[in-house]
Amino acid sequence: MTAVLKDVSKPKPEELLRRARMIAEVVRERARQTEAERRVSADMVDLMRENDLFRILQPKRYGGFEYGFDLFVQIGAAVAAGCPSSGWVCSLGMVHQWFISLFPQQAQDEVWRDNPGAIAFGSYAPSGRATAVEGGYRLEGKWSFSSGCDNGQWYLLGGMKPNADGSMIPVFFLVPAADCEIEDDWFTIGLAGTGSKIITVEAAVVPEHRTVPISQLVTGEAPGARLSDNPLYRIPLLAILPLCLVAPTLGMAEGALSTFLDWMTTRVTRGAVAGGNKRMAEFATVQLRVAEASASIDAGRLLIARDIAEAMDHVTRGETIGVDMRIRNRLDHAFCAKLFTQAVDALFLASGGNAIYVDKAIQRYWRDIHAADVHISLNWDAVGTMYGQHKLGLDPKGQY
Repeated sequence: MTAVLKDVSKPKPEELLRRARMIAEVVRERARQTEAERRVSADMVDLMRENDLFRILQPKRYGGFEYGFDLFVQIGAAVAAGCPSSGWVCSLGMVHQWFISLFPQQAQDEVWRDNPGAIAFGSYAPSGRATAVEGGYRLEGKWSFSSGCDNGQWYLLGGMKPNADGSMIPVFFLVPAADCEIEDDWFTIGLAGTGSKIITVEAAVVPEHRTVPISQLVTGEAPGARLSDNPLYRIPLLAILPLCLVAPTLGMAEGALSTFLDWMTTRVTRGAVAGGNKRMAEFATVQLRVAEASASIDAGRLLIARDIAEAMDHVTRGETIGVDMRIRNRLDHAFCAKLFTQAVDALFLASGGNAIYVDKAIQRYWRDIHAADVHISLNWDAVGTMYGQHKLGLDPKGQY
């Protein structure tokens, strides 16, 4: 039986955004420590939880707020503007509440009935292999790039399981953290604080109700979609989920621009051999880089808003989101990351030699956004060719 939580206060969106900005200031002060520790600390995740950030997309019946992806993106970006790694982990923790909501109710009960504040992390690559056993499936495998895994009570893990006809089909498994081990291989130059380590499972038994075929998730027909009258849970997985990666890149670009503006309005150049003692703000090249970065950020923000609005409009009217929109959204996810990376590049390259010191935030935004940009879900070459294949009448190869 589902434990329905009553009388849970629901802050207004502007209050949640205020809290996210407050958290951004805290994680900004901890950014170098977070990188050094190679994970977001438990107390920082607790701070996000105490300020209700993980409730934004969670179902109401478990104390969630059921706000939309528009607010989700703003929250994820706000935290990432303070510390990219912290924003990355926060964004994944928030979106996985929505992801879990796509599983059958019995699975959701197991996650949230006794612990409504439980959150999940994981890895989507179908690295696991399952065999049928009494009560479900025996799962084994290794999953790399499992961001935030130190802070999760549950893991969402991609894998293959046997179908009724004996074939193997791709699914997601929902596995308690107690059934898994973490291998620490996370020594990187970018997003170092995300703790994106390896999750290993040797022989965990996963019941049927804690699996969902990818074929149901990508069409908006997952079991959880039928448990709520909120169309939020009927959006196809890949038409919207990659925003959990796009939102932090937006925040990195916004954080880099804010840092650059603060720096350049007061900085005086020393010059190379001559020409020192000039205000950096007076250089036309600096002014142009501010304009380029601002336009890139605005363009990406508008694309994100358009895609969210159109997806919600379709599902609210009971319409299916077809392949055209799904692939279009995937294109926009990658293109937004490209725009935001372009913005940070412009600012970093105009920052001068002082930008390479580790105590300067601009170099962290630059390293981290390039680490995000090579993620396969945001990789322009991978997603761009998939879109081109579709538009040219070929069979698209990729995630949509």
